[in-house]
Amino acid sequence: MTTRQGATPFEFPTGTAILLEALPYVHRFANKVLVIKYGGNVLAGVTDDDAVAQFAHDIALVHQAGLRPVVVHGGGPQISKMMDRLGKEPEFRQGLRVTDAETVDIVRSVLVDQINPQLVAAINVHGPIAVGVSGETSGLIRASARNPELGFVGDVAGVEPSILNELLGKGMIPVVAPIGADEDGQAYNINADTAAGAIAEALRAEKLMYLTDIDGLRRIVTDPASLIRQTTVDELDAMIADGSIADGMIPKAQSCAKALRGGVHRAHILDGRIAHVLLLELFTDEGVGTMVQ
Repeated sequence: MTTRQGATPFEFPTGTAILLEALPYVHRFANKVLVIKYGGNVLAGVTDDDAVAQFAHDIALVHQAGLRPVVVHGGGPQISKMMDRLGKEPEFRQGLRVTDAETVDIVRSVLVDQINPQLVAAINVHGPIAVGVSGETSGLIRASARNPELGFVGDVAGVEPSILNELLGKGMIPVVAPIGADEDGQAYNINADTAAGAIAEALRAEKLMYLTDIDGLRRIVTDPASLIRQTTVDELDAMIADGSIADGMIPKAQSCAKALRGGVHRAHILDGRIAHVLLLELFTDEGVGTMVQ
């Protein structure tokens, strides 16, 4: 994607136009690393396996085209649902889940034992190309406590990307559950947006792409016509400061800004509910959602 216009409905090119438009981008992004955060809100909106299967198909296609995707998944709604089932009331502060010791176990169970295998299995329908990884594995995500009031909510103290580089070097697709651990082995709940940004920075990814349940950043949250098609990290900072970006969008915006300042080329916030949105952004001139540079 190179050009962006106003917030107008996207029309997918048809026939030969699709191939002609996509080919330059296939060449441009060949062998480039893409970190794709697949939001739990997207998963939560699924009534059957079709949306997950479609996402898996697109990831497999991107991989087959010569790009090197890394998937980092969320699971917030699913964690909240499990907490409700167990009689625990979810609590959030500035978009982050307050996490006591019992909640850490719930988070690990949902992310590592449920969602991660689901995504790996869906991708591997197209061949044995995906491998599930927890952020605790091989010290991938080193965590530190963010704030005692949040409990076991972690900041990313560092990323050791060797296991991801090893898998990418073997032509595999890592699928990462965002759990971190400190030097003593204590597990921490890491915001998936934050984890994706840190991993993208550590891998010097070409793109950091968030698939979520909104159409992108808006200047006025309630007005779809105010969709921001293109912005900069400095403008993101300003929107956080003036309250235009709030709640769960804050970690996403902050991680975008940090990743780009750390060497990632572009970041994108996309509506994961749109069919083939990943392909639309990567392989069409117009693109979709919000691009940050």
